[in-house]
Amino acid sequence: MIRAIRCDQPSFRGVEFEPGFNVVLATRTLSATDKDSRNGAGKTTLIEIVHFCLGSSADKKNRLMAEQLKGWTFTLELHLRGKPYTVSRSTGEPKKVIVEGDFADWPMKPKKDKETGAYVLSATQWTDVLGWLMFDLAAQAKMDSFEPSFRSLVSYFARRGRDAFSTPFEHHRKQLDWDKQVNNALLLGLSWEYPAKLQRLKDQEKVVSQLRTAIKAGTFPDLLGTVGELDAQRVRLEEVTRRRAEELRTFRVHPQYIEYQDQANSLQSTIRQLNQENASDRAMLSFYQESLVQERPAESVKLAKVYQEVGVGWPDGVKRRLEDVQSFHERLVSNRKAFLEAEISRLERAIVLRTDQVAPLSDKRAELLEVLNSHGALAEYAELQRLQSDETAKLAAVNDRIANLKKIDEIKSQSRIEREQLHILARSFYEERRAEREKAISLFNSFSQALYSRPGELVVDVVNGGYRFNVEIERQDSQGVEQMKVFCYDLTIATLWAGRKAGPGFLIHDSTIFADVDERQKAHALELAARTAEASGFQYICCLNSDGVPTTDFTKGFDLQPYVRLELTDEGQSGGLLGIRY
Repeated sequence: MIRAIRCDQPSFRGVEFEPGFNVVLATRTLSATDKDSRNGAGKTTLIEIVHFCLGSSADKKNRLMAEQLKGWTFTLELHLRGKPYTVSRSTGEPKKVIVEGDFADWPMKPKKDKETGAYVLSATQWTDVLGWLMFDLAAQAKMDSFEPSFRSLVSYFARRGRDAFSTPFEHHRKQLDWDKQVNNALLLGLSWEYPAKLQRLKDQEKVVSQLRTAIKAGTFPDLLGTVGELDAQRVRLEEVTRRRAEELRTFRVHPQYIEYQDQANSLQSTIRQLNQENASDRAMLSFYQESLVQERPAESVKLAKVYQEVGVGWPDGVKRRLEDVQSFHERLVSNRKAFLEAEISRLERAIVLRTDQVAPLSDKRAELLEVLNSHGALAEYAELQRLQSDETAKLAAVNDRIANLKKIDEIKSQSRIEREQLHILARSFYEERRAEREKAISLFNSFSQALYSRPGELVVDVVNGGYRFNVEIERQDSQGVEQMKVFCYDLTIATLWAGRKAGPGFLIHDSTIFADVDERQKAHALELAARTAEASGFQYICCLNSDGVPTTDFTKGFDLQPYVRLELTDEGQSGGLLGIRY
């Protein structure tokens, strides 16, 4: 429960609240000018101060962090767990809060400032303590990001901004689904652990899905292919590595392998040269032998016969000259034959000599090749080792790819199994908490019936291991029904928590919740809030505009004025909450 809101600035208009029904009223004065507006009176700012003192973020979006308010210290007096506390927080040092009261049983103790003697907590520590004080949350550092948080929970008891009144189960439009499920489950007495586990599964499934999409797109080439395709590669690589291993096992290194290899290459070159020379000489020998066979002396008898056949006599002078020519030719032929026979003999000897040289050279080369065939060089052995290492690395990579793909499939399958198990457990717990659930449903029904004469419905169901929340009120034709759904839901959780040792003890509504509501329903809602807060023992604080008060629609005997704890006006600087305008 909030006992008072104060500030260290003299212009600030402090306010004290009572148990039960409380009203902060913004009125328009006759002396206000056209430039004055109740929108700047400070109703919303008052709610911001409550949140600021309860550890809200002190970023640039926070209206209290404006330059005009720098160094202002706001104080909130609270009553929690049956004890009074005072907390102060300055816009000049928003990272720390000063607390007063009995904190002997707190799970986290404030430290005493040596200079001021004040007891101080960091803003983060303060929200942890408030989580324990108001909602019985564990105060230690959260190990799971999907746990309920004080800042989210308290925002259902003091909604901020127009979006906060759009739907009962979220306090701002960008609130994540898991946050809505976890926090509303706790507020309604259900197990928040199940939607938290469900969100972890969803995140896991999302990662797997994104990974599979990235694999198909080629982002991770090492994970391309199927397990079957990779198994085929694995078998081939295993065979290659086994063969390489056997080659290395039987490999014998010869210390003079390179020298023998050079010798064998040199012998091969010499043998090749000798064989080429023999081939050339054999060709020349064959030519000389054919030339020797074709050498023939001239035949003068045949020439004389030719003359006789044509009737020409053979002159004696000519006959003598021909005989001289024949004699010369015979000598020439004889000399040529002698040359050819000499060359043939020389070539035959050269061929035999080279052939005799080739034989021992070939034998020597064969001996070297036998050594080379049965041994290997160190460099060759090293190359075999490198190839074996490469193939082994490829095999390991394929095995890793197979393992990763199998892991992805296993995670997907396991997620489906865990979802089913989670749904069964959540449904079982849902049945165990029937009494708490029915109490919440009954409260919502009665509150909505008080506004519209017919009960609405608060629906809570288990879906895929998480929860599905919904509210319905039949009078859809009436204005502001959506805001009244929020009103009835908030009144429900405030009533539920009023009966517990831990609990905020308050419910705060800005005038926004009544902006589009029919005057009659607005009157019913305010009277209902007053009755319920008093009967259930919690504090209801609402901020209203004076011209929005449905005075003529209140039940006879109900008067709003006794509940007004602070009246703000649009008259100049002093009429507003802060005492200044900016």
